[in-house]
Amino acid sequence: MKGSDRPLSEAYDVALLDLDGVVYIGRRPVPAAAEALAKARAAGQRLAFVTNNASRTPSAVAALLGDVGVPADPADVVTSAQAAARLLAERLPAGSEVLVVGGMGLRHALYQQGLRPVSTASGRPAAVVQGYHPELAYGLISEGSQAVSRGALFVGSNGDLTIPGGEGPPHPGNGSLLRVISSATGVEPIITGKPERPLHQESILRTGAERPLVVGDRLDTDIEGAHNGGADSLLVFTGVTDPMQALTAPPDRRPTYLAPDLTGLLAPHPETVRD
Repeated sequence: MKGSDRPLSEAYDVALLDLDGVVYIGRRPVPAAAEALAKARAAGQRLAFVTNNASRTPSAVAALLGDVGVPADPADVVTSAQAAARLLAERLPAGSEVLVVGGMGLRHALYQQGLRPVSTASGRPAAVVQGYHPELAYGLISEGSQAVSRGALFVGSNGDLTIPGGEGPPHPGNGSLLRVISSATGVEPIITGKPERPLHQESILRTGAERPLVVGDRLDTDIEGAHNGGADSLLVFTGVTDPMQALTAPPDRRPTYLAPDLTGLLAPHPETVRD
């Protein structure tokens, strides 16, 4: 861990913020988040909202942020779907067909990169990209499996095994759903979301950050992703991680700073001392 004699909103030019568990939980605002982010912006820090959720388009994410009191443009949102689409565009000819096992967030991102989203394996698509969608159908997963078996490049937007379940236990996430095609074909997907590097690189590319700060509530995605990208990080305790988990984290999941919530952006952080 490090110390900072200045507020983090002044020490880092861009905050790369996770969403669920940091800014909102489900569709409920996290207390003090909107006010803290408004003050961080007033101090000159730029904000980018970085999410492993590939089901929503940037416009839909920006609208949800507005609903919880955080004004945002679609350009402020960086999704794992966008990272997946960029990776595919770098590896495939323009106009290539990509079978989408997921929702509109993935389709929109592929269109933006000059690729053609399709829904069947009959045309022998060059790649299959899978992202979480709450109404993902078996037929679409089966089409993806057929295409991967025939040699299509297999990409997953993220590998999260679970997603928040509201007031109840967690629900299966995209990482769990990816195992269906992987088990059926024996092919492991390329993962683009946190903690892998593609989403972090997409965030840096889109924001032009020179000194980014990753802000999140999960050790295994946000904080490990910051380590993988060579960036400093702030762990907040408004989501899934509790203090004991933070204290016992392995080296590649240890945050640079700790705070109870996003007000941690607005304060200096003391140097660590050993007692």
